[in-house]
Amino acid sequence: METTGLTIHEMRDLLDTGKISAAELTGSFLRRIHELDTRINAFIRVTKEQAEEAARRADRRIREGNSTLLTGIPLALKDIFVTEGIETTCASNILKGFVPPYDGTVVRRLREQDAVFLGKLNMDEFAMGSSNENSAFGPVRNPWDETRVSGGSSGGSAAAVAACMAAGSLGTDTGGSIRQPASHCGVVGLKPTYGRVSRYGVIAYASSLDQVGPLARDVEDCSLLLQAVAGYDPHDSTSVSLPVPDYRGSLKNGVKGMRIGCPKEYFIDGLDADVIASIRTALDRYRHLGAEIVDITLPHTDYAVACYYVIATAEASSNLARYDGIRFGQRIDDGGGLIEMYRNTRARGFGAEVKRRIMLGTFALSSGYYDAYYLKAQKIRTLIREDFAAAFDQVDAVLTPVAPTPAFLLGEKMDDPLQMYLSDIFTIPVNLAGTCAISLPCGFSAEGLPIGMQLIGKPFAEETILRAAWAFEQEAGIRKGPPL
Repeated sequence: METTGLTIHEMRDLLDTGKISAAELTGSFLRRIHELDTRINAFIRVTKEQAEEAARRADRRIREGNSTLLTGIPLALKDIFVTEGIETTCASNILKGFVPPYDGTVVRRLREQDAVFLGKLNMDEFAMGSSNENSAFGPVRNPWDETRVSGGSSGGSAAAVAACMAAGSLGTDTGGSIRQPASHCGVVGLKPTYGRVSRYGVIAYASSLDQVGPLARDVEDCSLLLQAVAGYDPHDSTSVSLPVPDYRGSLKNGVKGMRIGCPKEYFIDGLDADVIASIRTALDRYRHLGAEIVDITLPHTDYAVACYYVIATAEASSNLARYDGIRFGQRIDDGGGLIEMYRNTRARGFGAEVKRRIMLGTFALSSGYYDAYYLKAQKIRTLIREDFAAAFDQVDAVLTPVAPTPAFLLGEKMDDPLQMYLSDIFTIPVNLAGTCAISLPCGFSAEGLPIGMQLIGKPFAEETILRAAWAFEQEAGIRKGPPL
């Protein structure tokens, strides 16, 4: 039986009825990784022995009748999550050899359910990128077309799920890093509200923007993974103490009477014709399902990219100051003294994009420029948040494109950072506002590449956007895998 292409909820039924064991399921995924990943490059490291041992534990738990929704399910983790005893590099040479002594909160919560970890996934270095080409381990290739990017920074997570090398994954989203690769790889990716999922044990890029979320093959799987990791964590000072709803239980409540906003600012010059057509079709499907489509405005959207690249780089400059060759990872000491060791370690350890963002952020925070850049960006961020608050007085959710185009060619934008940064133009405002959004497949381009749509919800309204996404998914019936 070919099981790697099933959803998590389908695998759950097979495991609980004894039609397959966790060991057999894990073995199928490990073979799939061995066969395909030389082409895709989604994995930085495969933890075969640990996965096989975890599968044996899961089988014992299933036999005892103590299984949870994720017991025995093979997952993989973006290499930004701290994992006890497993090297964690954030796809950077500067963290080469760093083996954490503890698990982050979301990792611990999955382990407690006896999920099986297959390995650590490739990503843009320190989550800085929109194409997964900024990795010390090489680019991740899109399973739909191996000449194209997978999206970033969680490109390894999206590609592994799309290529059936993992049943599901966790990524992080600072400016679109879950939703954009999910769109490019034809899977479902959810960015929860800031504070809904713990960031303890997640290597920081921009602390006021980073958020952990799931990537999966369908909306129901996405709800299961969110259910497993959401909730208050006293180890994270930004974690919010609110009850976690039954996300899966509310999926089938329908969208009749729901008001869905369509912002004019997201239909810009340069938006790919196939993307526009797919979004228009999605709006028509929602009308057919009984939702009301409402024209809305988010007037400060044009300032979002500039605002983001001041705030995110400033926070990155502070967060990445700790990597000095003393406390973590690699040290490059040529005998020239302490300052020379710092200089050599950071110069050779960080990649070009990370250095660019550290320098931008340091400049924005420097004396004489703080008010002109960082303070002004924070004021614009407030205006963007107020735009969303006003919109949600009128509607229950907002529907937009995820990216201006389908997946672009490898190398196409590497020499033009501004064009690369504009890849996240539709996802960045959600992070600045701190609210939630989901990306799910809504069509295909003329070249057969997947196109995603974005549903944005009110803060802590993940239940609403999951319900709306599930209704569309059932109506549209878009679920096919890449032609591997």
